[in-house]
Amino acid sequence: MFQYEKYKKFIIPLAVIALAVAIILTNRFFFSPKKELASFDFSDSGNEKSFVIEEANPMKNSKNPDWWLNSGGKMFVEKDYFSTNLGEMDKDDKWRQLYKENNSRDSDKGYYPQNVFRLVTRSQWQNLAQQVYFNIERINLSESEYRNESNGVLLFNRYQDGDNLYYTGLRVDGHAVIKKKIDGKYYTLAEKNVLTKKGKYARVDSPNLIPENTWIGLKSELENDGDDAVNIKLYIDDGTGEWKKVLEVTDEDEKYGAAPIFEKGYAGIRTDFMDVKFKGYHIEEH
Repeated sequence: MFQYEKYKKFIIPLAVIALAVAIILTNRFFFSPKKELASFDFSDSGNEKSFVIEEANPMKNSKNPDWWLNSGGKMFVEKDYFSTNLGEMDKDDKWRQLYKENNSRDSDKGYYPQNVFRLVTRSQWQNLAQQVYFNIERINLSESEYRNESNGVLLFNRYQDGDNLYYTGLRVDGHAVIKKKIDGKYYTLAEKNVLTKKGKYARVDSPNLIPENTWIGLKSELENDGDDAVNIKLYIDDGTGEWKKVLEVTDEDEKYGAAPIFEKGYAGIRTDFMDVKFKGYHIEEH
């Protein structure tokens, strides 16, 4: 018979250690990490081999510790850049089939899940500076009614969920924009045409005014201004190597339809109806 009294001085400490390990592993693998970081870089994978981050829902199911691909099927990571799916997805790919079943309209029967690319950090940020360089390889001329002038390359800021966050970025009609989304409703805080020499947007004849096959930088800065306002800035590097501030706005009270988002949130990238490469992603807390 097992002599419990003889070994209990060893059993109890071991049981406590086992319980602690179980709690740590549960938090690591079953809950999205709540990282408290000063900065985060994703400019180079650091690996000679490429790898793929696949879409997962909810966030805790992401197999990557830094990123959650909320939409878009796949993100490809190479040594010098990361990207949306580029070109037509293979007919037999599971994501092609899933998008055909669940969002055929926006993905062109599942062949272009990158048309709705949504990439979210797994770390949270409040007073932040975030930047990335992007290169549009191709505009996907989908028949979807949601392919329009408001599409573009946008940064997520203070992302609480898909219905509550700030957007900052560049639209295909050449407009720089700062928007807020509260309970699924969009509010435009600031907007400016920064590509006036590129012509006028037209869905069929001129569906994109952002230069293609060109590296362009986007940078956003957010900071609480006291207890009742949020200051938001948007910068663009159009290839000169210098950041130019193109928009600045202060979101306060309910000046723009709803109260500001003061809390820390996730960050990330959104693109619409295009194949895009990225490099030099960096975010830091002020």
